[in-house]
Amino acid sequence: MRMELDSKARADLPTSWQRAFDWAERQLGGRVVAWEPQPRWRPACFFELERNGAILPLYWRGARSEWHRNTRPLEREMHVIEVLERHGVRVPRSYGLCEDPPGLVLERLPGRFSLDTATDEAHRTKVLDEYLTQLAAIHAIPVEEFEAIGYRRPESPERSALGETPSFERSYRAAKTRPDPMIEFQLGWCRRNVPKDRDDLSFLVCDAGQFLFDDEGLTGLLDFELGYVGDYAADLAALRTRDLTEPIGRLGDAMRRYGEISGREIDFSVIDYHTIRFALVNPLSIASMVTDPLRQANYVQYLGWYVCYGRAGLEVMAHATGVELDPPSLPEEAPSRRAAAHAHLVENLDPALAKDDEERAYDLDRLQRTAIYLERADRFGAALDADDLDDTAKLLGARPRDHATADAALEELVLAAGPERDAELIRHFHRRLCREEFLLQPVLREQEDAALPPLE
Repeated sequence: MRMELDSKARADLPTSWQRAFDWAERQLGGRVVAWEPQPRWRPACFFELERNGAILPLYWRGARSEWHRNTRPLEREMHVIEVLERHGVRVPRSYGLCEDPPGLVLERLPGRFSLDTATDEAHRTKVLDEYLTQLAAIHAIPVEEFEAIGYRRPESPERSALGETPSFERSYRAAKTRPDPMIEFQLGWCRRNVPKDRDDLSFLVCDAGQFLFDDEGLTGLLDFELGYVGDYAADLAALRTRDLTEPIGRLGDAMRRYGEISGREIDFSVIDYHTIRFALVNPLSIASMVTDPLRQANYVQYLGWYVCYGRAGLEVMAHATGVELDPPSLPEEAPSRRAAAHAHLVENLDPALAKDDEERAYDLDRLQRTAIYLERADRFGAALDADDLDDTAKLLGARPRDHATADAALEELVLAAGPERDAELIRHFHRRLCREEFLLQPVLREQEDAALPPLE
């Protein structure tokens, strides 16, 4: 909700936002007269700066505070935006980087997200075509221009194929506190199956498919913080993966259309590989938030990403390797004697209790989602856990006494196994994630029933 900022309202803001707006006024001149907080997993807001009698609409993009404690990623993004702007790519203008609190100030572009909100099929097709044209233009910019701002070429086609995965793997291992056999299996599979002879390098936006549009068409591209130099097929895979939460449309047609625009070869098997690898980046990057969440984390949102992206990658892997999946049967509910306490907690965390306080409503919402998940675990969790241990016994030859023991033994198995065990491990981890997704089902929201159908 937009709020006008007089001196009293400004003084009531959290001190970090007061420092942010003080910096913006010193940097740009003028006075911040209104803001609209954007409740999400990173500090962000829209704000208006009045200068010379005109209103300048701006966007504050804060640091990824769970993973980054400095402004280096935002500084790289700022320089990328400058390169893209020089080449005519539709991006927001950058107005500078603040060190404390860490944030990048950008032009606020008009428009909305998600092709699901297009007015009709012709409008959706037009916007997607404009996006693919812009993506191809980015891929055509000489890599040397990005080397000049600090990016490096991968030293081999194999390293190029792994893309940004090694960076996320390092962070994952640094924060890892317990076994995670699903992630270890998919990491090993990606290392063993890198596409060969892919040496056509481009700057990649990495998290492709983030753009705004209005009723006329595309208004601009967003989010280059994770960019790197690699195989253009990786960006097509990232666009495909975004379809899990923001429907894109007929993805095979979109890939072929990119090939027509760019003049580049489209190999669905390579895109499948990068889809698996890119989907895994999500569990890799948030595994520690699932096992050791920060107090303010939107826990169920992270867990949903972990489960859905992990499961979707396994489904693409199964299709690519000819493995027939065997989804689990799901149990009848069997609530414990504590069911009333769970229901009571869900009721008392209703976001409607916050009335017009959007930030409090966001906090209540994230906590209520966790409470609903726990209430589902109370009703179904014991049976699902028992079924998972039964499945694990088939792999190990003996039933582990608990899930900690099971995960430790599974991780040892995964690390020692070769490709001859891929099929049974794909099926096992798919069944495990399907069970967890069943518990999350009422609170998945945009991830509900998310799937990545084969490209055709």
